Amino acid sequence: MLYMAAPSCHLSEFISKFIAMKKSVLVLFLMFSAVGFSQNSLLQSGPMVGYCEMTEAVIWVQTNKAASVKISYFALDNPSKVFKTKNQTSEKENGYTNHLILDELEPGKKYQYTVYINDKKVELPYETSFSSKKLWQWREDAPDFTLAFGSCMYINEPKVDRPGKPYGSGYSIFESIAKKNPNLMIWGGDNSYLREVDWDSKTGIYHRNTHSRSIKEIQPLLAKTQNFAIWDDHDFGPDNSDRSFYNKHLTQKAFKDFWANKSYGIGADQNEGVFSTFNWGDAQFFLLDDRFFRSPDARITGEKTMLGTTQFEWLIDALSTSDAGFKIIVIGGQVLNSVVDSENYGHFPEEKEKLLEEITNNKIKGVFFLSGDRHFAELSMLARENTYPLYDWTVSPLTAGTASKKVLTEANKYKVEGSAFVQNNFGTISFLGSKEERRMELRLFDISGIELWTKTILKKELE
Repeated sequence: MLYMAAPSCHLSEFISKFIAMKKSVLVLFLMFSAVGFSQNSLLQSGPMVGYCEMTEAVIWVQTNKAASVKISYFALDNPSKVFKTKNQTSEKENGYTNHLILDELEPGKKYQYTVYINDKKVELPYETSFSSKKLWQWREDAPDFTLAFGSCMYINEPKVDRPGKPYGSGYSIFESIAKKNPNLMIWGGDNSYLREVDWDSKTGIYHRNTHSRSIKEIQPLLAKTQNFAIWDDHDFGPDNSDRSFYNKHLTQKAFKDFWANKSYGIGADQNEGVFSTFNWGDAQFFLLDDRFFRSPDARITGEKTMLGTTQFEWLIDALSTSDAGFKIIVIGGQVLNSVVDSENYGHFPEEKEKLLEEITNNKIKGVFFLSGDRHFAELSMLARENTYPLYDWTVSPLTAGTASKKVLTEANKYKVEGSAFVQNNFGTISFLGSKEERRMELRLFDISGIELWTKTILKKELE
């Protein structure tokens, strides 16, 4: 009997130790989970991929309080070689936003990155990656790539929104964009709708930008797609606001804090406007500012301008010196629509005519306008004598309310038949093909990512 009981005693002791060990492992797991959760709880929004060059990129991250933030990253073809940025401390002054420079890249590589807050890894349920630009010049044809585009993003906040039916809807559209796997996303203005409670103070301005950026549906798109932005009236100030807006330097600072463009406007401290340019493959993008220098509609005397003299001259200089096959001018309101209504360059007829003349007289090839604001989508085409036609593709809105269906019968004499849609939408432009057969493929999609319309424009048609 004693012989039979001994193993039971040992077995009991073994089971007790096993249970104790499992409890210890569970405690450690919960501790590590708590640490991970605590770091995630400090993440307000992002990470967001900003501009990416051949040897440098920027990742934007926002926390909800002061915290230390850094990024680790590695090329997928060499995961053992891990690089880290310096720690950056987020501050209330900048809305707890961080712009972390990754400066040890090699051209033409895909990188995976990880966010650390207070030296603890932040676990995210979606892909965090980016690609450095390829060194293709003098070696091969320009790489194929796709950009996504949209404008007018309204995120509801019932306590300060106008009464009645919510103006924003369909946030899943950002998930649909992410599924298209674009190389870059250009936000075409009205990316954050300032409300009456917002635009009179820095507190309100930064709250609105934070609120709009924090929805869960947008995070996967931000984390794996390079993002660039322009602004329009609702990012800049009140509806239809112009250069007279008293807080325009506050909204400009917020724009710079919440986006990661390569540059912003002019001046020693880049404190005048937010216009800029960047290249991708054989395309150059000109991001215009239609608000900071804009003359008031109600003013009777003085020069009527939307871009202002300095920005206008910068644009013509930049277009003239660009050797890009495609020159994409991104602007808040429509340029070519012949009906002078709502946001339309036709409100500034002399400056508009001068812009079109400068493009013609300087023999600038490959110009294509990309616009937003109007809360519907359409393509306009202006035929010109002895040169190529100009196009203006309007893509709007992302999540804001749509225009009246009356715009479908708007007498825009340059409208391309079948291109007009009144519903929430986004667009993509793919730059494809060999040097001899290079082309742009335009596609418009609904909220679910179902294709509504498509058009192909050959590069040789823009020469």
